[in-house]
Amino acid sequence: MRVLLDACVLYPTVMREILLGAAETGAFTPLWSERILEEWARAVAARLPDQEETARAEIALLRARWPSAEVAADPALEARLHLPDANDRHVLAAAITGGADVLLTLNRADFPARTLAGLGILRRDPDGFLFDLWQEDPAPIERVVEQVRKRAETLSGIPQPLRPLLKRARLPRLGKALSGSGKR
Repeated sequence: MRVLLDACVLYPTVMREILLGAAETGAFTPLWSERILEEWARAVAARLPDQEETARAEIALLRARWPSAEVAADPALEARLHLPDANDRHVLAAAITGGADVLLTLNRADFPARTLAGLGILRRDPDGFLFDLWQEDPAPIERVVEQVRKRAETLSGIPQPLRPLLKRARLPRLGKALSGSGKR
C-alpha cells in the first residue's frame, strides 16, 4: 500500500516517528513531495525558529532513508484539480503521481472523500490508519510506539506515559487501544 503523507502528519515529531516506524516494518510505502517536505520545514520555522535547521536535517535523513518516496507532481495535473483550498492541490497531485492508495492527512475539510474516491484514493487520518495497522498486526506497531515513547522520554528527561503522549500527538484512539492491551 502506497501512502502519501501530508505535511501535517510529518510535523509533529511523535506522529511522524510512529508513522515512519510503521513504514519501516513494511506496513506501507511512504510518499511525499519536495513541496510537502518544505511545508514541514516552514511549519517548524514558524513555530520554533531555532529548530528549522534541525527540521531540515531530519528531512535530509528522511530522503536518504527513503530515496524513492519523493514524487514530483506534474504542474499541469495540479492545475486541473479542484479542492476547497487551491493551496492543497499539490498534495493531491503528488498522491496521484505517486500512485498512492491512501492520502494521510489531518485536513479532512480540504480533501473531500468523494473527490479522492473518484481518483481511487482513500483519505485517512493518522490515528485511524495506525489503529487499523495495529489491529491487523499488533506486535510491530506496539514495538514502534514503545521505541518512540522511550526516545521521547530520553529526550525530555521526564516519564512519558503512553496514553497521554499519544493523545498529545493526536493519536488518542491508538493510545487508548495500546493502554488497554497492557502497554505502558
